[in-house]
Amino acid sequence: MQVEWYGQSAFRLSAGGTTVFIDPFGDVSALSARGIEWNYPAISGVEADVVLVTHEHMDHNAVDVIGGDPAVLRSTAGKLESPLGEVLAVASEHDTAAGTERGPNTIFVFELDGVRVAHFGDFGQSGLREEQAAAIGNVDLLFIPVGGGPTIDGAHAAAIAERLGAKWIVPMHYRTERVSFLDTVDAFLDRMPNVERAGAPVFDTRELSEEKPLAVVPAAP
Repeated sequence: MQVEWYGQSAFRLSAGGTTVFIDPFGDVSALSARGIEWNYPAISGVEADVVLVTHEHMDHNAVDVIGGDPAVLRSTAGKLESPLGEVLAVASEHDTAAGTERGPNTIFVFELDGVRVAHFGDFGQSGLREEQAAAIGNVDLLFIPVGGGPTIDGAHAAAIAERLGAKWIVPMHYRTERVSFLDTVDAFLDRMPNVERAGAPVFDTRELSEEKPLAVVPAAP
């Protein structure tokens, strides 16, 4: 499976002629009015079969920047049909106050090329509830926020990765040279037994180290 990071929580996953895009962002110039620096390149020239939106914030829900005629699953919960087959959408919250501060968030779980994938969006709960963990089950490839602030931090992310038995863990939603807020990835990586830094924003799971669990860090786009 080929994985490409576009910044923040936006990823393209491609395998076997199927492409999934998760949490695309569009024009986020309004963030500068709040003193937030955002310099990730605009998403363009990308087509997908499925677009997943974990929550309705402007740096996650710009489905119009993705071309093709994708099926769009957004901000919901349940067992959903798609060109991928069944997609599991697990209800969660963007904060530690039952969603009353930043709203709901969806954890998407699906299978692509025989790999069970989970994307946690802007998960902000103080911990993963028992029923959520049971619904998600074990995963192979986990995308999880680590930058603190409006989401969980590195310590919480590492605990969730261990609980779900993830083989590959891709940190997201953290401070890079492209954004001026959130914590860096360092506190998360300090808790990982194995770390592999990709030399580009894109990597292939077939080319990763044999060590497991493995934190995979794509280069910032």
